[in-house]
This record gives sequence, structure tokens and C-alpha cells, in this order.
Amino acid sequence: MKESINKEEIRKLLPHREPMLLVDELINIKKLKSATAIVNVKKDSFYVQGHFPGQPVMPGVIIVEAFGQAAAALTAHGIEKSTYTNKLVFLMSIEKARFRKPIVPDCKLLLNIEAIRSHGRVWKYKGEAFVGKIKMADAQWSATIVDKS
Repeated sequence: MKESINKEEIRKLLPHREPMLLVDELINIKKLKSATAIVNVKKDSFYVQGHFPGQPVMPGVIIVEAFGQAAAALTAHGIEKSTYTNKLVFLMSIEKARFRKPIVPDCKLLLNIEAIRSHGRVWKYKGEAFVGKIKMADAQWSATIVDKS
């Protein structure tokens, strides 16, 4: 199993497309256990336009979405393709989300994610977001794999 996947490979695993595809790369992959996602936060990213003019900040809900996309890519990359074909991963809950410092462009946001447990089609994850060595945010969340309608 590859220890990293690029954006093109992520596109094959997730239904998200620009501008909502946030994860640029997944590195340090440990199959179905953990990975680090790279999100390049840029001044022209759609989510900082108007949030806030003159002092752009990555919104907390977008940070949570990036955590979810990273976890979905980790899971889809690790499970059998036939198990994932014609399926989607949806967030079920977000717990203990903390936003410690504002994330401002231009930076490389690293999301260290870990699968805590899985039960059937329900997975629980935790993650920490860093810029350099500074922790910017952390959260726990649950997601489920469902059939496409």
C-alpha cells in the first residue's frame, strides 16, 4: 500500500470537486489507522473571500470539513474498492471541536488524523491541525458509509 496519495488520486476516492475538494495530499498513511493531510490555504481560496476582508481567516466549519475529507480519503484508500464503489461518506457528528488559533493564508495546514474505531459502516476519528509546530485546531467526529442514491 502506498504511503502517500496526491490530489488526482484523492479525486478518485472522494466525490468532492473544486472548489470544495480541500485536501491536496495525504501522506504518512497507515492503512485504516492514520495519515497526515495537507491543505494549502491560499489567499484566493473561496472560503477566505469575505471572511474577513483585510484579514482573511479559514472558517472553522471548513477546518472540520477538511478533517472529514481527510478521514474519508484514508478510509476509502484502505478498504476494498468493491466495498466503496457507489458509496459516499457522510459526517454524522462533530465533538470536542476546538479552534485554538486563526488559520490565515498563505500556509500549509497539516491535519494529523487517526481512526479511533469502526463498527460496521460507522467510523470514529480524531484529528489535530497544525501550521508548522503550532496546534491550530482539534476535533473528534463520526462518519458513515452510505449507498449512493
